[in-house]
Amino acid sequence: MKQIFARFLSDYGMIFVLLLLCGFFSIVTISNQSPTGEAAAKQVAESITDQFGKTPRVLIAVGEQPGDADYAASLERSLTASGAQVLATAKGQPPAAREALVKLNAAGEKVDAVACTQVTGAWILFSDLKTDFPALGDPQVIAPRSYRWPNFLKSENLLNIANQIAVIAIIAIGMTMVIITGGIDLSVGSLLALSAVLTAGFIRDLAGGVDASAGGMLLASLAAIGLCGLIGAFTGAMITLFAIPPFIVTLAMMLVGSGLAYILAKGQSIYQIPDSFVWLGRDADLLSLPNAVVLMLILYALAHVLMSRMKLGRYLYAVGGNAEAARLSGVPVKRVLMFAYIASALLAGLGGVIMASQLKSGSATYGNMYELYVIAAVVVGGTSLSGGEGKMLGTLIGAFTIAVIQNGMNLTNVESYTQKVVLGLVILGAVLLDKLRHARK
Repeated sequence: MKQIFARFLSDYGMIFVLLLLCGFFSIVTISNQSPTGEAAAKQVAESITDQFGKTPRVLIAVGEQPGDADYAASLERSLTASGAQVLATAKGQPPAAREALVKLNAAGEKVDAVACTQVTGAWILFSDLKTDFPALGDPQVIAPRSYRWPNFLKSENLLNIANQIAVIAIIAIGMTMVIITGGIDLSVGSLLALSAVLTAGFIRDLAGGVDASAGGMLLASLAAIGLCGLIGAFTGAMITLFAIPPFIVTLAMMLVGSGLAYILAKGQSIYQIPDSFVWLGRDADLLSLPNAVVLMLILYALAHVLMSRMKLGRYLYAVGGNAEAARLSGVPVKRVLMFAYIASALLAGLGGVIMASQLKSGSATYGNMYELYVIAAVVVGGTSLSGGEGKMLGTLIGAFTIAVIQNGMNLTNVESYTQKVVLGLVILGAVLLDKLRHARK
């Protein structure tokens, strides 16, 4: 049992760091929260019926904040269903609510409660209703009760973290394979931008632009990913056939990919694509998870199987551990390296398609610094830069660790320059831990 825990700690120890970070940012972002929408309407309706019985007479007063109209409609449905009588619904600024109160007062209507939002409940208009509108009786102002909850743990924030890290995490799958073989790929950020530009350009010029069909958009996306794969094959060929260091080859291809993206886009953003193209990057069809996140999880499951259950995965580890020993053992080292760099380029191309879908456009500026974030996710996840060691699930944990750090610093209003310093120290710390771990072996 002790050995199993030690092995788990060695492979996935960063998960404890991730949990600690989540706990820390949960504590420091605790603040007063107000329920909104249907949840707020249900709470207010229950509060009114608890105080005034099943047949209260109610005035609803809401402002012009996003969601106020839906809140009012949901509240009216809940009150009516419970037997309450909704006398009027005032929407907008205080004059609208005053007008409703004046009419009810002139008609001699009795009002038990004024159902408000957090904002409208604080209006001075409602501070002394008994004196200002005596015919109404003694109406009570009822607004949603606030509660304390971490901003970090709000469902929309957690989904935002997952959706924002999806592209980096997907590209990190290919980077993990490359680094496990003892290499590096600095071109992924540029290939992402190139793929986004190619995808948007193909849709605009060949698939019908804003009138493009689903099939046309799919073919455009696949073509862009395929072209990125060809660049990855060229990179792999330069490394395997001419023994050029991966750092130099991928640095060159980073410049080539970025230059091609700017040339093809002519320095402009390409946005003539259909609204339906955002399906992959923004929509959520399964368990309210964004489709990009679902795709990310599927790809990680497949990559985990590849690396832990298939011969190709064992070959990747063998090449990274000792390429010459692997060659003498019959491992096709050059083909394995070609696979790693092609896979990395294809996944960078897929990342470009997803980003183009998220932003509904293609631009050569996309993917700036992404190669560093991707490498950071891989290294923080426990993959050794020396090669031969690493886990796909560790990379996923590393990607989420980077995302949580950035999101937490945004929520706590840490300036962007300081965030870069923190992220740099995190990467340095991860590499230092890796070196110390190897020194103990």
